[in-house]
Amino acid sequence: MVGVFEKNVFINCPFDEDYRQILLGIVFTILYFGYKPRLSSERADSAEARIQKILGLIEESKFGIHDLSRIVSSGKDEHYRMNMPFELGIDYGCQKLKGGKWSQKKILILEKERYRFQKAISDLSGSDIKNHDDEVDKAIIAVRDWFVTEELKRGASGSKIWDTFNDFQAYLYDEVVENDGHKSVDDVQVSEIIHHMESWFDKKI
Repeated sequence: MVGVFEKNVFINCPFDEDYRQILLGIVFTILYFGYKPRLSSERADSAEARIQKILGLIEESKFGIHDLSRIVSSGKDEHYRMNMPFELGIDYGCQKLKGGKWSQKKILILEKERYRFQKAISDLSGSDIKNHDDEVDKAIIAVRDWFVTEELKRGASGSKIWDTFNDFQAYLYDEVVENDGHKSVDDVQVSEIIHHMESWFDKKI
């Protein structure tokens, strides 16, 4: 019987508005294949230290998706965002050093531009890192191809998942704007949208 660990996918990514649709596309693809997305934003207990939350999610997840798109600052005097590389390092260390079932961990590294990461983290040179050019459909294809290669061996095409994601977007608008009264889909928390995704998939089965 497949346990929780084997189905959990830790997502380490930016949470800014510019990345929001890419995140939703990644989450949707994970759910499409029957896996469970795990994000640090899924719990909001102020008494829980963020690093302890991250450690728990990494330990509970066989899969890790790490997007390094924000390692480059976008403006003058803006610092690099180091949380994503830091959490990737924790996940990599868990895979290589913890032993047991954690040695089965699978890691996907995403970036905005191909090879850009080498200027910031040269230790990753030679790693198979996928770029998405800040486009949702490319992120979906990257995650789909990774799942098929590493775990599933076959699956629906990236274009089919992209089309299905757009069907969900129309459904989501009706649910949260027309029915729930939100002014915009962008006003809805990601954790709430994930709940809508799960309900939508349950209705499809």
